[in-house]
Order: sequence, then C-alpha cells, then structure tokens
Amino acid sequence: MTRDEEFEELRPLLFSIAYRILGSVAEAEDAVQETWLRHDASPTRPTSTKAFLSAVVTRISIDVLRSARVRREEYVGPWFPEPLLTDPYQDPERSAELADSLSVAALLLLERLSPLERAVFVLREVFGFGFPEVAAAVGRSESACRQLAVRARRHMDAGRPRFEADRRERDELAGRFFDAFREGDVDGVRELLAADVRLVGDSGGKAPQWAARFVGAEKVARVLASLVPPFVRIGGVVEPRPVNGEPGAVFRDRDGKVVNTWALDIVDGQIHTIRTVINPDKLGHVGPVADAWAVLRETTAAAKTT
Repeated sequence: MTRDEEFEELRPLLFSIAYRILGSVAEAEDAVQETWLRHDASPTRPTSTKAFLSAVVTRISIDVLRSARVRREEYVGPWFPEPLLTDPYQDPERSAELADSLSVAALLLLERLSPLERAVFVLREVFGFGFPEVAAAVGRSESACRQLAVRARRHMDAGRPRFEADRRERDELAGRFFDAFREGDVDGVRELLAADVRLVGDSGGKAPQWAARFVGAEKVARVLASLVPPFVRIGGVVEPRPVNGEPGAVFRDRDGKVVNTWALDIVDGQIHTIRTVINPDKLGHVGPVADAWAVLRETTAAAKTT
C-alpha cells in the first residue's frame, strides 16, 4: 500500500478525532490536511502509520483548540459545535458509542475540559487507544495520562443525564415532534416537551435569532407552532435527519439552500433541549447557505396574513 493509500484509509478516523477535539468541521479538515503535509514530508515511514498519524492530528488539534478557546470566549451568544450530518468513521460494533460521543450535548461537555483532558478522553474513551499511544500523542507520561483520563471521565459523567432514551424510541418521538410542529399543532408539540425545555440558538451575531433563548414547554411550543407553518407556506422545507448523531433537521429555503440546523436532546421520553445553528459560517459544509434575514422577513410576513 502506498503512503497516499494508507493516509486515505485512515482519513475518516483522523477527521473524527480532530472533530471531537475541536467541535469544528472546518478546523478538523484543516488539521487533517496539515497532518497529511507532515506525513508526506517525513523522510521515513513509521512503524505504525495509524499511531503516528493519530498522534500528529491530535497534537495539531490541541494547538488549534488552545487558540480557538480565546475566540469562543468572545463569541456573540451561545457557542455550539458546527453541525455534522454524518461521521465518516464507521465501526459497526461501536456505532452507538461513537454516535453518543458526537452529540451536541457531549461536545459541549467536552468544552469544559482542558485541551489535554479533552484529547486524552477522545483518544482513550471514544476510540480505545492504549495509554502508551495516548501518552505518545499528547506528549505526557502514561501515569499523567491516566490521571487526565480519570479527571475527564469524572467531569463527563457528572454532566450526563441519568436516563438516556432508547434510540428507536427517541427517533419515533422525534418523528412525532416534527410532524406536529410542521402542522402548527401546539398541543401535539407541547406534550413531547419537558416542562423546562430550552430552545437555544447559535447565530454568532451574523444571522437572526429565530430561537434566541426560550424556556418552558408552553412558550417553546407556541414559538415553534407560530414560526414553522408560515415557513413551510413560503416554500421552506424541514428535512428531518440526524445531526451529530441525534434526531434533528436541516431547514432549507425554497431553493434548497440551508437556513439552519436543529438537534434535539431527548432524555427519558421528552425533548429537553432544542439547539439550532443559524450562523452562516458554520453551515457552508452542509450546503449552499440561504439569506436567513430574507427568509425570516418573508416568514414573518406570511405569518401576519393568516
């Protein structure tokens, strides 16, 4: 196998590692590309190409994350990871675990960790690397990595819900939810929401906040039922599909351009959080991006005519 072929075979794994560390599709792709450049420039071939490339992409991602954290502290409004519709790394035996580690909720929990803790957790807990490989990747001793792993696991476990929904039940509930709010059925939407449900949006200050921050089943149900039917009437499309391994949807305008994405956090048979990403800088990899301001103006005008 040539060096190029080896790299392409490992590219899905490298991207998946980088994305979980960074929470950004664009930054993860850049990290993978930089990894290739370093691999291509290396005069010798490593004993284990997988271990070598995983270590390189991890180190690059740690450096990028350190600088990205400063920008995220200055971010306008809530910061969410860039939506990922499909994870290129496939492992049928561990697909459920990999999907769970990809969820928006899990990635936001990872934001609480230091860059080193995050990298160690991703390599060890998500992808099952041994501690010798983890230590080589992050440039710390094995004992230090074990301590980092323990701290990271403790933080992650403390933030996870006690009762997670069965995947089949979760998908069925999401289907009922999207059917109800497309029809403007306030009661149907409300019965699927937790009493303290949150509807939160990430616009980065670059798009309208359709869902700035609403809390409570009654308020959220009415906001959704008032916005979505007029959006559909002007030709908008609500395309249910997994977002970061969770039930979600891509909203498109009449020309098929992306307006925003939604991800549903479902726990114990109820929707607890709806997270929307409408920042155009985070949607380009999903498809051509719509003018969200124009879509909102047209949607608002359509709502007034009913």
